Amino acid sequence: PPPYYASVRGKPLFRAPIGRSMDEFLAESNLHGWPSFRDQEVVWENTRVLKDGETVSVTGTHLGHNLPDRAGNRYCINLVSIAGRPGGAPQ
Repeated sequence: PPPYYASVRGKPLFRAPIGRSMDEFLAESNLHGWPSFRDQEVVWENTRVLKDGETVSVTGTHLGHNLPDRAGNRYCINLVSIAGRPGGAPQ
């Protein structure tokens, strides 16, 4: 699955889709209006969830919020917080 990197520091934050198809990932993300990741898609070495549900990178950048639903934790991430390539990668 493709990685999604922190737009500020370039560390991988998510890998998706895992455990579902790309069509399912895109459909859920489109339904909610922002990329929606599940527990198995989080790169936990670089991502934290605070007690109030705010999701941040380990360097403190606000990423979005955990908004659980019937399927489990759903991390709704602001699109400007993630990038398709690591920081400093050629464009």
